[in-house]
Formats: sequence, structure tokens, C-alpha cells
Amino acid sequence: MEQETLNSISSYLSKLLRKNFGKGPQSCQSTVSGSIFTTYIRGFISPMEEILMERGHNEQVDMARNVIINHVVDQLKGVVEISLSCEILQWYHDWNFPNNSGLIFFLLDREVSNPVNVPYATDLKKLEDEVARISALVQKVPDKIHIYPVSETAIIVERKGILIPIEKALIAKGFEEELVMTKDDLEKSYFHNYGKFNEIFKREVKEIFIDWNFKEDKSLMGFILEG
Repeated sequence: MEQETLNSISSYLSKLLRKNFGKGPQSCQSTVSGSIFTTYIRGFISPMEEILMERGHNEQVDMARNVIINHVVDQLKGVVEISLSCEILQWYHDWNFPNNSGLIFFLLDREVSNPVNVPYATDLKKLEDEVARISALVQKVPDKIHIYPVSETAIIVERKGILIPIEKALIAKGFEEELVMTKDDLEKSYFHNYGKFNEIFKREVKEIFIDWNFKEDKSLMGFILEG
């Protein structure tokens, strides 16, 4: 995969964000490995969001950003599919407001590049076991866990079969948005505070991003490591 193509996608996303939020990010870094495409975004909080967050309206900021980002991703998908000659099967995104950063994940219908090596000789079995252990603390051990290294400083973990009966009941009754907010706070707290990921990666974990697809009963996690 030519870096020029990835840079072009990153540039297009920066323009979309600037158009829809009134401010573009400091940087967008796109990567593709196998059938996983990611864009790591840094330095991106709009003036309106800053004011709302200063006044404690974090949930409103999160909800509003989700609506606009969904619109942005709808436009970005077409460019990615044309540029990489593929189709996007699923997409996810998550944001770390304290670090002023975010991650967009695309699952592609085919491998468009060779998968990269596991970052820093990570023990995949230990990583899988630790993800399962932390998942069990907040909900249940996932039915399946797949690990996708995307660069030397980023690795994606896919969890399938994660919802417990009460969560499925809440979703059926229309409380999906509230469940996302609750899981976002709870899961990130546990993965950050109780996980032993620094030891497993042999590097400091700079950020952890998590998003869910309740319809498919799955979740994607993105670990960003110190370079």
C-alpha cells in the first residue's frame, strides 16, 4: 500500500472534519494492515465543544460528536473504498477527550495489504487472556477474540459475543444510547486501571479506544502504544 494513498485519505478526512466542526485536527495518521483500516486523529476539539466541556456537559458533547462523526464517516467511506478498491463491512470510532484524540476503525471485505508483524514481539496469548480477564470483570468472557496488529504502535482487538442478557434486554427496550455511555465509562476505566497491558506489550499503552456494534454483538478495541 502506497503511503501517498493513505496520506490522501488522511488529508480528505482533515478537510471533512474542518468543514463539519469548524476546526481541523492537528494530525490524521491512516494505516492499513490486512483487512483493517484505521485513522488516528490528534488535536481535535472544536471551540464549541471546549466551552461545553468546561461547563460539565461532557455527555452532550459526546452525543453531538457522534451524530456529526457518523455523517463524516458516511462521506469518508466512499473515498476509502475507491482508494483501496474494497468495500467497508463495518466501521467504529471512539474519542478520548482528555487526550484530545480519536480513532476510526474500518473492517474491509478483503486484505488490501500484508498484515504487519506483532508490535514489539507481543505475546498474543497473554494479550488475549488479559482482554478476556478484564472483559469478565465488567460483563463476560467474549466468545471469540481476534487480534490485528496494524502498525508498530497500534493493535486492534476484536471481541465477539460480549453482551449479557440484561444488556440485550436494555437494547431491545431502546436504551442503546444509555448503554453505550455506561459501557464506555466502565470498560475504559477497567482496561486502563486493572489491565497489565504495559507488561504484555513491553511498552507503555498511551491510549485505549473502544466501540461496540450491538447488532453484531461485538466490539473493537484499539491500543495505541508509545513509539
